[in-house]
Amino acid sequence: MTEENRLGIKHWAEDDRPREKMLLKGRSALSDAELLAILIATGSKNETAVDLAKKVLNLAQNKLNDLGKLSIADLKKVKGIGEAKAITIAAALELGRRRKHETSEQRKRITNTNDAYEIMQAHFADLDHEQFWMVLLNRANMVIKKQLVSIGGVNATVADIKLMMKSAVENLASSIIVYHNHPSGSLTPSEQDKKLTAKIRQAAELMDMSLIDHIIVGHNTYYSFANEGLL
Repeated sequence: MTEENRLGIKHWAEDDRPREKMLLKGRSALSDAELLAILIATGSKNETAVDLAKKVLNLAQNKLNDLGKLSIADLKKVKGIGEAKAITIAAALELGRRRKHETSEQRKRITNTNDAYEIMQAHFADLDHEQFWMVLLNRANMVIKKQLVSIGGVNATVADIKLMMKSAVENLASSIIVYHNHPSGSLTPSEQDKKLTAKIRQAAELMDMSLIDHIIVGHNTYYSFANEGLL
C-alpha cells in the first residue's frame, strides 16, 4: 500500500476530500456543499473549495431551488467565485433542470392532475416572472403540443384567447390544459385568474373542446382549478 493510500481521506488536502469521498462512499454521501465544491474545483488563497461552496449556498439561503435562480452575476458576488466558476455552477444547474424536464417528457399521456403538473413543472422552474402556457391533447389525452402563450412581468401575464383557440383548432385538439406560474410562490388564484379561466372554458366549448384544468405553478407545488371544483 502506498503512503498516499495509508493516510486516508481525513489526511487529504481539503479541496480533494469531496472527490475522494465520492469515490469511496458514492455521490449520495456528499453534502450539497461538497458536491458544489467539486464544481468549484479549487479554493482561494485563504479558503478551500468547500468554504466557497458554503458561501455560495448561503447566498441562496442554503436552498438548491433558490440557487438555481441566481444569475452568473449573483454568483460572482461571492469573493473567490470568478466568471469561470460561476459559469460552471450555472451550467451544472441547467443540466439538472434539463434532466428533470427530460424525465417529465417521457410521460406523454395525461391521466391525472399530477401528470399534468409534472409534464410542465420544469418549464416554470426558477422563473422570476409569469408565463402562460397551453398544452393541447387528443381524444386519448396524449400530448399533441406544448405552447407558450405569453410572457408577463413579475405579477401578471396576458393570454390572447383567440390565438389560443386558433392553435387548438389547427392542431385538432380535443382538450386543453392551461398553466401559469406565480413567482411569489402563492397559489391563491386572483379574480383575474378566475375570470380568464371561465372565458377560456367558454371559448373551448364553442370549438367543441374541453378545458380540462388550469394549473397555477408555485414553488414545487401547484393549484388545480379542477381539483378545487372551479371548472
